Amino acid sequence: MKTIKFYNFFLVIGFAALISITSLAQSKAGTTIGQFLKIEPSSRIAAIGNAGASLSGEISSMFYNPASLGRISGTDVQFTFNKWLADITYNYAAAGVNLEGVGTFALVATVLNSGEMDVRTVEQPSGTGERFTVQNMAFGLGYGLMVTDRVSVGMQLNYVTEIIWHSNISTFGLNLGVQYQILDEGLTVGASLSNFGADASYDGRDLYLNYDLDPDKYGDNDHLPAEFRTGSFGLPVIFRAGISYKFTFSEDYNLLVAADAMHPNDNSESVNLGGELNLLKYVSIRGGYRNLFLPDLEGGLVLGAGFKVDIAASYNIRFDYAYADYGRLAETHRLTLSLGFY
Repeated sequence: MKTIKFYNFFLVIGFAALISITSLAQSKAGTTIGQFLKIEPSSRIAAIGNAGASLSGEISSMFYNPASLGRISGTDVQFTFNKWLADITYNYAAAGVNLEGVGTFALVATVLNSGEMDVRTVEQPSGTGERFTVQNMAFGLGYGLMVTDRVSVGMQLNYVTEIIWHSNISTFGLNLGVQYQILDEGLTVGASLSNFGADASYDGRDLYLNYDLDPDKYGDNDHLPAEFRTGSFGLPVIFRAGISYKFTFSEDYNLLVAADAMHPNDNSESVNLGGELNLLKYVSIRGGYRNLFLPDLEGGLVLGAGFKVDIAASYNIRFDYAYADYGRLAETHRLTLSLGFY
C-alpha cells in the first residue's frame, strides 16, 4: 500500500515537471479583456497553489472546472471577499443545489470595483476635477452531472461586462470541464476550458466626439458628430489540466496534493502546485506555489488555512483564508464563508 501511495505522489510531481517544458511558448499579455475572470475566488484552492482542475467539494471549485459540480451533494453556498491589489475590491458569491438523478445547478456572481479615481488628460495631468470608476461584473449559470460513478462533466455560461466611466463592453463566455476519479483512494484527473466566447468591442459616450472634416475650410460644419471605433477583443481563454491524490494516514489525518498545468491565450504556460493537510476533520493547513515557470513572475507563494464546524449532522459552516504573495505588487488576502447542507 505504501508503494502505491509513493507512486501516486511522484506521478503528481512528474506530471507537473513534464508540463513545464511548455513554458517557453510566446506570451500575448495584454491582448484580452475581462482580466478579472482570472482572479480565483476560492480561498481554499487559492491556498493550494490554484491547482483546482481535479478538485471538488465546494461550489467555487467550478471556477477551475465546472465538472466539479457533479460531485457536490446537497446544497452549498459560498461568499468570498478578496482585498485585491491597489485597493481594488473583489467579491464573489455562488450557490449550488444537487437534485438527485438530475445533476447540480449553480448560480454565480462576481463583482470587481476599482474605487474612485481622478480623471486625468494630457492637458490636465493633475486631474480635471472629475472622478471615475472601473467596474467588472460576471453572472453565471452552471450545471454538472456524474455520468458514471467515476466521471463527471459540467458547463457554465457567463454574462460578462466591463464598465469604464461612461464606456462599456459585454459578451458571453462558456466554461467546460471533465473529471475522472482513477482510483477509489482518490487519484483524480481533470481538464477544463474557461472563458470561451465571442470577441467584443467597447461602446459608450466616452467615444463620442465632434469632428471637423476639413480644418482648412471655413464656413462648413466643424462639429460633425462622430465616434471612435475600437477594435474587438476576446476573453482570457484558459485550458487547465490537473491531477490530485489524497494520502490517508488515519481516519483523522490526510494529505491532499495537487498539480495543474495552465495554457492561457494571453500569457505563457505555467504550473500550479499545492497541498492541503487535514487534521481531525475540522482544521486544514494549506500551501503551494502558483504560476511556476512563468516569465517575469511576481511572487508566487500562497498559504492558507480553514476551519469547519458540523452542526446537528444537517449542515456545516466553513471559514477559509488565503494569503498570496505578488512580489513588488504586495500581497492579497481572501476570506471565504461557506454553508453546506447535507
